[in-house]
Amino acid sequence: MSQDYLVRYVGGPLDGRVDTLSGLPETLKETVTHVHLHGGPKIVHHYDLHYAVEYGCEYRLRTGTDD
Repeated sequence: MSQDYLVRYVGGPLDGRVDTLSGLPETLKETVTHVHLHGGPKIVHHYDLHYAVEYGCEYRLRTGTDD
């Protein structure tokens, strides 16, 4: 029986979103890009991967101060 693996999103339009995977993925993307196309200008947000011991990993919104 495999344990669920949680992927959380912190900040920006995906804040609070939680994806549940059926197990530990072999690879995770270092960066996830989210694009808004809602009748206006295209807005792009980047989320960077961070590991969280308690539940799996999280993607945190990249801010202008992040390198």
